[in-house]
Amino acid sequence: MNIFDILGPVMVGPSSSHTAGAVRIGLITKKLLGSVPVKADIILSGSFAATGTGHGTDKALVAGLLGMDTDNIQIPESFDIAREQNMEFRFSKMNIRDAHPNTALLKVEAAGGRALEVQASSLGGGRIMINKLDGIQINVTGERPALIVHNLDQPGHVAEVTSLMAHKSINIATMNVYRDKRGGYAVMVMETDQNIPDSAIEWLKRVEGIIKVTRLNIGDE
Repeated sequence: MNIFDILGPVMVGPSSSHTAGAVRIGLITKKLLGSVPVKADIILSGSFAATGTGHGTDKALVAGLLGMDTDNIQIPESFDIAREQNMEFRFSKMNIRDAHPNTALLKVEAAGGRALEVQASSLGGGRIMINKLDGIQINVTGERPALIVHNLDQPGHVAEVTSLMAHKSINIATMNVYRDKRGGYAVMVMETDQNIPDSAIEWLKRVEGIIKVTRLNIGDE
């Protein structure tokens, strides 16, 4: 247990789970995308759908997508700010099976056409869990830097990525590998102790068999 489990996060809004957690979901999604999205389809599930409007969950998610953190006093004006910045956004509700009660599914698109689908849950106290990225289970807290690599399930890819991390002096804190079937589609999910530099991302994109690389850096990049 840490101090935030007792006191909660520094935040604007009435609820650490429905407001602060929602801001963090939006902010981590923005970081995973690499920029403020130009389009965002946001689906609310469970308690987010039932009571989220009263707690400002919708405005909090948009605020996070704009790059605001939990203590930003402009969170209540996020809709107006998004429109000023020509961000298109819309909300809908649905029951996402087997999801945490405080769950949002964000389908976002950057100006350059890069698209991302993020499913995340707010766990209370401002803590979140990224449950899925582009439909793949990943379970990333957003508290550490992370690297997600989509690749063909072929020999050598895990070694290529881990060797690169060692070459860049990046320590791997946790690592999980998923695949749909042998020789099919695979995903590597790494949480690291250091932020991941642009040079590592550009190198990975050139490796044969790697389909997509997504990075989450924390704090100053």
